[in-house]
Amino acid sequence: MARLVRFHQHGGPEVLHIEDVRLARPGPGDVQIRVKALGLNRAEALLRAGTYIETPTLPSGLGLEAAGLVEAVGEDVKDFAPGDSVSVIPPQSMIRWPAYGEFATYPAGLIVKHPPSLDWPTAAAVWMQYLTAYGALIDIAGLHSGDAVVITAASSSVGLAAIQIANRVGATAIAVTRTSAKRQALLDAGAAHVVASAEEDLAARMNEIAGPLGVRVVFDAIGGPIFEPLTAAMSRGGILIEYGGLSCEPTPFPLSVVLAKTLTLRGYLVHEITGNPARLAAAKSFILEGLETGALRPIIDRTFPFEQIVEAHRFLESNRQFGKIVVTV
Repeated sequence: MARLVRFHQHGGPEVLHIEDVRLARPGPGDVQIRVKALGLNRAEALLRAGTYIETPTLPSGLGLEAAGLVEAVGEDVKDFAPGDSVSVIPPQSMIRWPAYGEFATYPAGLIVKHPPSLDWPTAAAVWMQYLTAYGALIDIAGLHSGDAVVITAASSSVGLAAIQIANRVGATAIAVTRTSAKRQALLDAGAAHVVASAEEDLAARMNEIAGPLGVRVVFDAIGGPIFEPLTAAMSRGGILIEYGGLSCEPTPFPLSVVLAKTLTLRGYLVHEITGNPARLAAAKSFILEGLETGALRPIIDRTFPFEQIVEAHRFLESNRQFGKIVVTV
């Protein structure tokens, strides 16, 4: 038996329960890990609430990120052995492969031996944020030295990862946050500039920062009315990559600006990277090298014990965090 987190109905954090579930042996090609830490993501809150891109059969588990020790391996697994320290690439489906529990089982292709310098909470905080940011900025947009990139929701774990990746390739990271409360923290985290969208004229500030060449890349998690000032400050031929939808307001399509500047507005899911072996291999190489050199450093806001998974989800939904929320098991 093993303790797993499951929910029997959709709703708020209180629907999460820790239950004893019979543990199955890993099948062919699978790796079972004894979980030491979990990384929490907004997608898990959406699945729990019934508003995610997947619809679970209830009761359901959840969770996308974990780190721990290999407990057992299935047939045909050659690269891992019991006792190895590993972390998990977020799977295509957290319903099929849930992370929240004392044990979790994944295909061997989703298991990574992370740098030994990482402790368990840090190892559990790596893959979703850096894969999401890498896929958008490097794989799709080809961000490079001299570029200016606008990063909205900049204090989120993905936003902070994007700032670090921009710095690593020599781009100028312009962090957008709602108020100035997190301005100094974002500057300390590596942002070259911080714009408080509720307190400043967003388009004017971005034009002031980027100059006449404009912003080539925008990495946005919000949508809504912010689209118009974002595109107004973009350069000709620029690309806006949308990976969220945090705004509850309609998102206008800035037709005249898109035509005049020949802009690309593109939706993006991290599954584009995790579902493509060649692209995933390139992403893993980039991220692991960055972790080893210290160019990439996960920022953890708060750590909760496994027994406080409900409290951890409440904090996740508060939008007060700066970086990643981690649960230790």
